[in-house]
Amino acid sequence: MGYAGGKESNPTYNRIKDYTEAVLVEFDPSKVSYEELLFEFGRMHSPTSPSWGTQYRSIIWYTNEDQKEEAEQYLEDLAVSTKKEVHTKLEPMSGTEFYKAEEYHQHYIEKASGKRGR
Repeated sequence: MGYAGGKESNPTYNRIKDYTEAVLVEFDPSKVSYEELLFEFGRMHSPTSPSWGTQYRSIIWYTNEDQKEEAEQYLEDLAVSTKKEVHTKLEPMSGTEFYKAEEYHQHYIEKASGKRGR
């Protein structure tokens, strides 16, 4: 868990400004495909729900043109299959930095429900 998409350095939850809460996913494409990650994104999150401002907006940051194209296709297919407007935005990761959130935000749902993380 962390923050991405803003301009100033070292955001915090109390000083998030123009950042968005984000999850950085590092993956090995020989073990899991980008397409599978997009599917999981849509399963765990609702790309058709409107954003709640910058902090909670729905966004996919891509690192290369292949990811951009796959994400565009995924979002187009989602709009067709759900017959709903997709509110998820696509932006390049270049030009932004990912900042890890404070420790109390790591595994927040598990902590809040009393479950231990994986």
